[in-house]
Amino acid sequence: MGAPRVLLGVAGGIAAYKSAELLRRFTESGHSVRVLPTAAALEFVGAATFEALSGQPVHTGVFHDVPSVAHVRLGQEADLVVVAPATADLLARAAHGRADDLLTAALLTARCPVLFAPAMHTEMWVHPATRDNVAVLRARGAVVLEPASGRLTGKDTGPGRLPDPAEIAELARLLLERPDALPRDLEGRRVVVSAGGTREPLDPVRFLGNRSSGRQGYALARVAAQRGAHVTLVAASTAELADPAAVQVVRVGTAEQMRVAMHDAAADADIVVMSAAVADFRPATLVVSKIKKTGAEPDPLRLATNADILVELVAARRPGQVVVGFAAETGDESGDALHHGRAKLRRKGCDLLVVNAVGDGKAFEVADNAGWLLAADGTETELASGSKALLASRVWDAAAALLKPASG
Repeated sequence: MGAPRVLLGVAGGIAAYKSAELLRRFTESGHSVRVLPTAAALEFVGAATFEALSGQPVHTGVFHDVPSVAHVRLGQEADLVVVAPATADLLARAAHGRADDLLTAALLTARCPVLFAPAMHTEMWVHPATRDNVAVLRARGAVVLEPASGRLTGKDTGPGRLPDPAEIAELARLLLERPDALPRDLEGRRVVVSAGGTREPLDPVRFLGNRSSGRQGYALARVAAQRGAHVTLVAASTAELADPAAVQVVRVGTAEQMRVAMHDAAADADIVVMSAAVADFRPATLVVSKIKKTGAEPDPLRLATNADILVELVAARRPGQVVVGFAAETGDESGDALHHGRAKLRRKGCDLLVVNAVGDGKAFEVADNAGWLLAADGTETELASGSKALLASRVWDAAAALLKPASG
């Protein structure tokens, strides 16, 4: 199988400069990329930049390369179309079926997944015309991402910022792995996700921690937000990951801080996902000054047991709330990782439990993940290896299926 063929559309907004980084991410991942800028986009980034990074010619009009009928062929042959940035004007032209340049013509002939990453001022994003255009595109099967919030052109801030190129690339990979991974089935739902590894202080310098990077929890939050949910992400140590677009992030450090934040966020949530690697133990005593090396053997480290946050969340859940747990397991003389996961599901009492076998480059500190999804009704589903966003999409499928219809 050849390299995935990606069309990268670039519309004319100040965020067009970020498309060069996105293009680099695609090409370094082995994709064959053809850039289709609008004429306005070339006012921000020159054709030479796109040609140098993609290794392919760049044109804007439908009368270039007429013998090959490029305005039809490019869309027909693509495995994925990504438009980043997608301005309010581009979304309007796409929604109304315009074909007045090479990009919009290719959008009409593409039968592969199409992803729009909007970028515009907040007033444009919330305008009824734009909202209607977004709804039309989504109804036709296109993925229109929720934008990030933050600094816009000039002094303006708010929703409408282009999501980080790394995030767009992650979601693009997800659509190549699974074209139907981002339905809007969580529209209006409230979900809370925990991520990362907690750190339990021993003294002002040292702590007990673990190897969790937080990538799986962030992928869960990112995918949920793009499936329409209102997402709160409770993040412990997460290797300096960028905040997902359209997600409220609450930062914590210790297991107790996460416990408080999760109970608070879960109070009105429809789905609670406990994917963080919470320390089971903490130092029984916090030493107020740095422990010095004296040459003598240090005192034994006494540990205290942290609360089991997942068990507490299950006990406190409100009617209809779905609770999902994660279990990082290794095999031992009494059984393999799946055996221990089944036992943990019975102990925890959650609706769903994702079991990851860890160690030897698995689960922690890597881009991909695999495992099993265990349900309280006894159903077991193997989660084949793929991106962490792919695993997240499978988890949300199962969790959404357990939700009762929204009232009202």
